[in-house]
Amino acid sequence: MKNFSNRFGVIRGLGITLGHFINTYIVDIREGKKRYETAEGIQERTQANTQGIFTVQYPEERIPLPEEFRVLPFLVYDEGENGAKNLRCTACGICAKVCPPQCIWIARATDPATGKPSPHPAEFSIDVDICMNCGFCAEYCPFDAIKMDHDFELAGYERGAAHLFNKEHLMKPASYYESIRPANAAREAAARAEKAKPRP
Repeated sequence: MKNFSNRFGVIRGLGITLGHFINTYIVDIREGKKRYETAEGIQERTQANTQGIFTVQYPEERIPLPEEFRVLPFLVYDEGENGAKNLRCTACGICAKVCPPQCIWIARATDPATGKPSPHPAEFSIDVDICMNCGFCAEYCPFDAIKMDHDFELAGYERGAAHLFNKEHLMKPASYYESIRPANAAREAAARAEKAKPRP
């Protein structure tokens, strides 16, 4: 009896697969090739009630990433005059302190004239092999200087220095952040503007 129920389960699973296989051709004939390599087609195939094929042919087709998707952190800079990159990071070290796997290393810059610490990072490194993509660094940063990226295609053949991202590798403009997380960027900009208003 047990063997019969196991075999019935396998047959049922194969039946579902066969149904999707046949429905793929039926839907293709009915709707044409607009289901493939178009935003509408990808959206239709990712719905729970889709008929026929539901896989996405990566990398030719890509599912749009949700705004809250996160991979690795990056440092945000504001673009100043003459192409200056004004890094928001003040080297306070909060991100390194809250990082669960301790994969962030920061060295604060010093003023060459006085020798005193300067509110800028001389070095900022993240070991991407250790990073667990939790987003604590971005959540706790008081200056909106570190954010989580959408770039997940990071595979490589070398595991040494290539996976230790330095400050130059991590720096990206605020416009890039606004393009991948528009709602978050707008909300943060409104909060900064509200905070900058003079108190009555």
